[in-house]
Amino acid sequence: MAYIDWKISGPKIGVCSCDYGCPCEFNGKPSRGVCEGGEAHLIEEGFFGDVRLDGLVIGASYRWPGPVHEGGGWAQGIIDKRATDEQVDALFKILGGEEQEPTTVFNIYGSTMDGEDDPLFADLEFEADIEARTGKLVVDGKTMLNITPIKNPVTGKPHRARIVLPEGFEFREAEMGSGDITITEGLKMQYEKVYGVLWHASYGPYGVIETAA
Repeated sequence: MAYIDWKISGPKIGVCSCDYGCPCEFNGKPSRGVCEGGEAHLIEEGFFGDVRLDGLVIGASYRWPGPVHEGGGWAQGIIDKRATDEQVDALFKILGGEEQEPTTVFNIYGSTMDGEDDPLFADLEFEADIEARTGKLVVDGKTMLNITPIKNPVTGKPHRARIVLPEGFEFREAEMGSGDITITEGLKMQYEKVYGVLWHASYGPYGVIETAA
C-alpha cells in the first residue's frame, strides 16, 4: 500500500513508573503494577507530505492498569502551541496512526488504548543531551519530565547503561537515565528516580527509519 510520505526525527525522552531498565522492554510486568508515564519528542526534521514540521515539540502522558499488551490504556497528547492548523492536522494524522503500517509505534500503542483526553496545546520547552543522559520537558512553565544520569550507589559517579532491541518498534538502542515525572492535571502522577530513557527517534510510514535509529 502506498502512503503519503512523512518523517519525524530528533531526540526523544521518556519517563515511566517502572524501575530502571523497565521490565516491559523484556516482556515482563510493570514494576508497580500500573504502567504510567510521559514522553516528549523534538522534531528536528519533519514533514507530512508538503507540510514541514521542523522545530516542533510533541509529547504525551499515558496510563495502563497493567501490562501494556493487556490494553485498557488512556492517554493525553501534548502539542506545541506554535503549530499552525495545517501542522496540527498533519501531527494528528501521524500520531493517530494514519498513512502508516499497522506495525508502527503509533498503531501498536494505539491498539492498546481505550480512550484519550482532549490534547493539550501548550508552551513547551525541551532539552535533551543523549550522550550525557540528561533531558527535560517543561509544559507551560512547569517541569513535567526530568532525566539525569543514574548514579553508582557506592562511588556516586554517573552509571551508564543502554538497552539494545534489534527488532524494537519504538527504538533499536537507547540510553538509560534516572527519571522524575510530575503531572498535576489530567492523568495525575508523581515519581522520582524511576525509568528514564533517551534516544534519537526517527519514524516514517513503515516504522523506525534504520539509518537514523
